[in-house]
Amino acid sequence: MAVPVSQAWTVASYVLKQKFMGRKKYPLVMMLEPLFRCNLACAGCGKIQYPAHILKAELTPEECFRAAEECNTPMVAIPGGEPLLHPQMPEIVAGLVARKKYVYMCTNALLLKDKLHLFTPSKYLSFSVHVDGEREHHDFGVCREGGYDIAMEGVHAAVKAGFRVTTNTTLFDGADPNSVRRHFDQMMDAGVESMMVSPGYTYDKAPDQKHFLGRARSRKLFRSILSNRKKTWRFNASPMFMEFLMGKKELTCTPWGMPTFSIFGWQKPCYLLQDGYADSFKQLMEEVEWANYGTESGNPRCANCMVHSGYEASGVNYTFGSFKGLMQTAKAIFFDSYKDDHATKLLNEWKPTHNPLVQIGTPVVSAESATVNHESNLVAGD
Repeated sequence: MAVPVSQAWTVASYVLKQKFMGRKKYPLVMMLEPLFRCNLACAGCGKIQYPAHILKAELTPEECFRAAEECNTPMVAIPGGEPLLHPQMPEIVAGLVARKKYVYMCTNALLLKDKLHLFTPSKYLSFSVHVDGEREHHDFGVCREGGYDIAMEGVHAAVKAGFRVTTNTTLFDGADPNSVRRHFDQMMDAGVESMMVSPGYTYDKAPDQKHFLGRARSRKLFRSILSNRKKTWRFNASPMFMEFLMGKKELTCTPWGMPTFSIFGWQKPCYLLQDGYADSFKQLMEEVEWANYGTESGNPRCANCMVHSGYEASGVNYTFGSFKGLMQTAKAIFFDSYKDDHATKLLNEWKPTHNPLVQIGTPVVSAESATVNHESNLVAGD
């Protein structure tokens, strides 16, 4: 299975409990951002463009634990920034595991091999390694040559040490669908538990604004990649979310599905947009005008969004919303390879674009931010 049976049961029980209690708005995964500092400066990232004093700031373990208890989701994802740069990350992870939260600690894996000894393998802990495709595509995406090889060293070391390891792949305009399918094979051969794939979001602050996918192009790309699926591939995502990416399912955004807590507080309204902050999770849920967000709202910032953080919870809600949803999900998991001759034709006819996925270059950041991120790079061994 893509996740342990105990995790699948915990999540299913949690969702069914929310349904039984009549809650229409409930979180599924808490996004915990304990820092924004990073040892990469990816051209498609909109999370690290802050002044130096912000990049140096960090949540304490106690602040992380209070937020997790307040939100009370069964799963906690820890993005960033680069979480392994936080000096107390092992303590934060251990505390969340002790609270029986299923933790996905996101990492670019530049430091993973050297810091594995600080963590203990557990069914509650998975290293979610950011790998944006095969070597060339990944290195372009993260704006660092050699990044892929270092990341894969971390993946192999973590798998060998008995950790759960998943991967997270973000696709941009110009992605080679044939290469992405080979990437899936390579990740399965490396022993990763499962994979997540999602289109990139058009961050206003991202240095590269040219390569974000629109909805029509996203559906075409994901149809070509995810159709005619190999039985060896395992995905860490709702089957209904993946059908949504392929254009086979219509879902509406669930902006409250993955609430985000950072050094600023609870981010309004979602992981991707920053329309202010709330002091508590309760305040976040009560104060945000949720009807103003999602594609159906007409909000231009949501127009092209098909990102996992907005629609994974929608897919899960669809599954448990009706008997039909359960049956469609079961069929997708156990029987459907999504045979599609047209998708095969798309793969055969695909031609590379003239421009690379993301051109390696100097990111547009302030002088202060560049200094802080350079110091982080030194930590990574540059």
